[in-house]
Amino acid sequence: MLALLMGLAVAAAPAPQSGDAVVGRWKTPVHNGIVEIARCGTSICGKIVSSDKLRTNPNLADAQNSDKALRNRRLMNLQILSGFKQQGAGWYGGKIYNAEDGKTYSAEVTMTGNDQLNLRGCVFKPFCRTQTWTRVR
Repeated sequence: MLALLMGLAVAAAPAPQSGDAVVGRWKTPVHNGIVEIARCGTSICGKIVSSDKLRTNPNLADAQNSDKALRNRRLMNLQILSGFKQQGAGWYGGKIYNAEDGKTYSAEVTMTGNDQLNLRGCVFKPFCRTQTWTRVR
């Protein structure tokens, strides 16, 4: 799950405020993916801004999408995180789109430090996987 994205923290900067701690660019553990998380109203959303595959082919399409009508859309800047509600220091009830298999999963985002977050994606609980993403500065 999330293989396209899974796959530099640099100089330290001041920690963002609690609700906005997830805002910024994050490196995923596979394919050197970079996801930019931003505020979207009262929620957060995230888009793919880079990966090893996108650096090789910036026009890479969403070829595995389960909806055939969407298979020609570009992965670059594709929104993959949406629908989260903040609860305490975490974001819950959201969705993550996995371009590797063309499916959408339920998701949670929690900070594990100033420069790390855990993203948990679930087919349905308890069938979940958690990834640690690292802030890019």
